[in-house]
Amino acid sequence: MNSLIPIVRNAGEGDKQSFAGGGLQLWKLLAEETGGAFFLLEDRMTQGKTTPLHAHPEAHEVTYIIDGEIEIEIDGERSRVGTGGMTFVPKGVPHAFVVVSEQARLIAIQSPGDVGQAFYRGASDPAADESLENVDNVDIPRLQATAMQNPRAITLLGPPPFATTPMS
Repeated sequence: MNSLIPIVRNAGEGDKQSFAGGGLQLWKLLAEETGGAFFLLEDRMTQGKTTPLHAHPEAHEVTYIIDGEIEIEIDGERSRVGTGGMTFVPKGVPHAFVVVSEQARLIAIQSPGDVGQAFYRGASDPAADESLENVDNVDIPRLQATAMQNPRAITLLGPPPFATTPMS
């Protein structure tokens, strides 16, 4: 017998989190709600927000751009991805991205869900409101500590590869 229950969440509904890696997140589906199959979040970020080069040792990651544009480097190859575009990064593949539009909003899905969710839980705090003010201040020591506590979820491989000019 299936113990999962149907879930419907409308715009703005979910668990609002301020991520130490930058961005205001709305956790739409938690791993425990999907039987561990996946974890789904909506992320709102401002221009210049970037991730360190990293890999997810045990989780695949899909990103769908709702609005805006990012530049992503996957296994050394750079691409621009805009509204309506998506990326798939298999587990273990190094990647990073930077927001190149004024703002960006995306959906990120990690599978299996319990692995990645544990990292995000440790590196996030409940968001007091929906303001993007100061959400892109990155707390590297907290990210590093949380990554060390969740080695199945993420391996930080180095600084963002976007120190040079993003592709034109």
